[in-house]
Amino acid sequence: MASSTSPAPFTTEILPVALSDIDYPREADMPCIRQSSVTFANLHKAADIITKHIAPVAFPTETVYGLGASALSSTAVRQIFAAKNRPSDNPLIVHISSVSQLQRVLHTKVPEIYEPLVQKFWPGPLTIILPLPDPIRNEDGTETPAVSPACTPGQSTFGVRMPSHPVARALIAITDTPIAAPSANASSRPSPTTAMHVFTDMAGRIPLILDGGPCDVGLESTVIDGTVSPPAVLRPGGVSIEDIRKYGGPLWTDVVTGKSEAGRDEKVRTPGMKYRHYSPKAKVVVFVGQGDGSGGQVATYLRGLPEDLKIGVLPSRSFKIASWDDEMKKKISIVKELGKSGTEISRNLFAHLRDLDDAGVDLIIAEGVGEEDEGAAIMNRLRKAATELLENGRRIVKN
Repeated sequence: MASSTSPAPFTTEILPVALSDIDYPREADMPCIRQSSVTFANLHKAADIITKHIAPVAFPTETVYGLGASALSSTAVRQIFAAKNRPSDNPLIVHISSVSQLQRVLHTKVPEIYEPLVQKFWPGPLTIILPLPDPIRNEDGTETPAVSPACTPGQSTFGVRMPSHPVARALIAITDTPIAAPSANASSRPSPTTAMHVFTDMAGRIPLILDGGPCDVGLESTVIDGTVSPPAVLRPGGVSIEDIRKYGGPLWTDVVTGKSEAGRDEKVRTPGMKYRHYSPKAKVVVFVGQGDGSGGQVATYLRGLPEDLKIGVLPSRSFKIASWDDEMKKKISIVKELGKSGTEISRNLFAHLRDLDDAGVDLIIAEGVGEEDEGAAIMNRLRKAATELLENGRRIVKN
């Protein structure tokens, strides 16, 4: 169920941070930040809000903008759920600045099965599933969970990653606190890839957004689970399953893809498996395997639509709208090209869904892609955003 606690009203600030002011080598535990810079001041302002558990703050990562608070405090974590109106049984990924922070603060080591992948993809868009560490024993004999149970509802595991974006890593390092951070959007909306996307959804609900420019990857991290046999990809994302097999060594040769959706009452180990996700206000119809789109299901669908609908189209690799006949073209109000490469499509997908929403379209027609390499993550997000999917003669209508 969604959080019932309403966040306190805030005047939301957007504060700039410049990547050029931060030097954070891969193996370093702490960044070097130009102390006379606005970046230094704004990072410390955000860190102060987090360490005092005042409210979550939004910050850029290489994948999407995150909404962060201390992963050690249930009070702080519940503020995230309230700000997003996020269902409380949807787990949160914990973000760290270094492997040493994982060991020192969370008393957790990277298991051997993950070592080759962590070496290759950390810092970066890869989340690993780990067993929850033992509770911390206090001097009075009581115990405190090492990770807030609000991050891991009903689970014996938690997801953790080290982001590569220097602003994200620097913020986590300055607080010296592992940070729980889902995407910084209202629950069910497309994930934000710019500070203004965050402001659109979160204005008045959080005090501060660090603006580090557009996100480079554009889709969330890949989540992998090496606690099961065979190991599994629970959520496709910024690292492809092909690369997991390539760089993971013999233990990952037989990696499988977990189911993409879970039942409403089912406990899940990773976000993105329950509830509607990534959805704009407009209806989204995804077409797969339709060639240039000039005939078949695309043409039949478009011609059957009312004349007064405002329609946006998201072509990618194959749709050639110039080849569509005049009857089809006159139905289209806006076209936003997603790009041809997997990197381009990933980076543009959420941003263009939001662009078409801002333009007030009633319907979005999106071209699907093959599921090799980045395509698995792209199609995972499109399927979750879609209200209809038309693929190779099949039509799937979602509630």
